[in-house]
This record gives sequence, structure tokens and C-alpha cells, in this order.
Amino acid sequence: TMTDSAIVACPQCHTRNRVPHARLSDAPTCGKCQAVLLPAHPITLTAGTFDAHALQSDLPLLVDFWAPWCGPCLSMAPAFDQAAAQLAPRIVLAKVDTEAEPVLGGRFHIRSIPTLVLFAGGREVARQSGALPLQAILQFARQQR
Repeated sequence: TMTDSAIVACPQCHTRNRVPHARLSDAPTCGKCQAVLLPAHPITLTAGTFDAHALQSDLPLLVDFWAPWCGPCLSMAPAFDQAAAQLAPRIVLAKVDTEAEPVLGGRFHIRSIPTLVLFAGGREVARQSGALPLQAILQFARQQR
């Protein structure tokens, strides 16, 4: 049945793939480009690829809205990378550079960075501004479970 599987967007070519829930932990690959669908590191999203992952994918998506000139963003980056490794494959972590992607920053009314936004079921379910340590990132990501 449909509920036994999840739609997962490929981090490489952004094609939507149907993956049985039982196989999410088996390092599934994209049917189109063969890339690993659920890498244990954050993926980079742009205005052109964002919706495939945030709105059209069945797995929760935790997005770090950041910028290269932001000190707290850079200091949180290693913890965000570690969180991705711990939360994969059940929660996808992504980064949006608000300087390179001002459209996305505007669309989601990002007023301070870093801001973490959690998407589930195709909509925003929570957000938190300010740099967080690893445990707080994990707790924030798991609150919708």
C-alpha cells in the first residue's frame, strides 16, 4: 500500500523516488541517477530544488537557513553535520544559504540567522532561531515524531 512507502526526493537530481519504509535504512539509491537518497550529511537546497524536498517528500526535513558571513551559523555547522549523521535516514537535514538564495529567505520570512525550520507533511511545523548545540538540534528535529 501507499503508506508502506515514502516519497523521497534525490539530493542530486531531485527526482522523487518511492522507497518502502522497511528499506529506508538500506542506503537506497535514486532510480534515475543512482545517487544515495538519504546521505548522512546535510544536503544543499536552492529555490529551484527546495519544494521537491520540503513539500513533496514524505520524510521530515530540517532546514538550516544560514549565511557564510554569519559567525553563529558557522559555529553551529559542525553540530548540524553531526545531527544529520544521527538523524538519517528518518529525517533529512538541509542547508539554505540565504545570501545565495534570497528568494527562499524572503518566502519563509527568515529575519535572523541561523534559523532552523522543520517541515513535515509538506508544511512548516516548527522553527527556532539562534545557534544550537547538537543535543538541542536533535531534540528540535525529533519533536514531531
